[in-house]
Amino acid sequence: MITENQPNPAGEILGVDIGGSGIKAAPVDIRNGTLKAEPRYIKITAETSPKEVKKHLEDIVQQFNQPKAIGVGYPGVVKNGTALSAANVSSGWLNLDIEKFLQPLTEGKLRVINDADAAGLAEMRFGSGRGHNRPDGGTVLLLTLGTGIGSAFFHQGRLFPNTEFGHVYLDNGLEGESFAAASVRVKQNLSWESWCERLNYYLKEMEKLTSPDLIIIGGGIIENFDKFKSRLKTVAPVKPAQLGNDAGIIGAALYASM
Repeated sequence: MITENQPNPAGEILGVDIGGSGIKAAPVDIRNGTLKAEPRYIKITAETSPKEVKKHLEDIVQQFNQPKAIGVGYPGVVKNGTALSAANVSSGWLNLDIEKFLQPLTEGKLRVINDADAAGLAEMRFGSGRGHNRPDGGTVLLLTLGTGIGSAFFHQGRLFPNTEFGHVYLDNGLEGESFAAASVRVKQNLSWESWCERLNYYLKEMEKLTSPDLIIIGGGIIENFDKFKSRLKTVAPVKPAQLGNDAGIIGAALYASM
């Protein structure tokens, strides 16, 4: 269980979001959850090795003038800085102590967190989850829809890390993200209507498991939220991530400040 602490407002922290198809990074003002520069984006693939990613990050750190600390969002289970899964990235990440591996990038603190958990921290502090960081705040489920499905789950403002609800198997025998991720819509050339039927099927299972008071949808798909929001059929209200595709960057930096 992770409880938010008030971050140190001094200085800038570099937020890094490693995804299945790219790396995004930017310095973040953690006092208000805003980016201090345009994000740097580098395309990668599931075969891109940790060593190659580290080299890209070295270039990014140089570009942003050696930030005081670095927060990294990683698309998998992270415990004590070590990757315990590698579903949509190179198998070279599996069991790698990412914090130790990337620490040479900075003389300051470097911390690693699950990427969806990072996005959740940002949305709860600065975005669509504000107002739920209280003892009476209920439960909030954030789902990031992209290459796969990431998840973050909060109860009374507290994060329960590494939920990985994208890997839940549905009643139809399929893994959640292989059935309803945003990438599936593109790969299978599904209409918004057909894809949203799948998403509703998945959301129904998530509501059965977690009974959330609020569902936040994040990831690149929210740029098209208007195309499917009216088709959503959930008990809990659904909001798009207010911080958009920058939530992972902002949350990773916020985590490094704690």
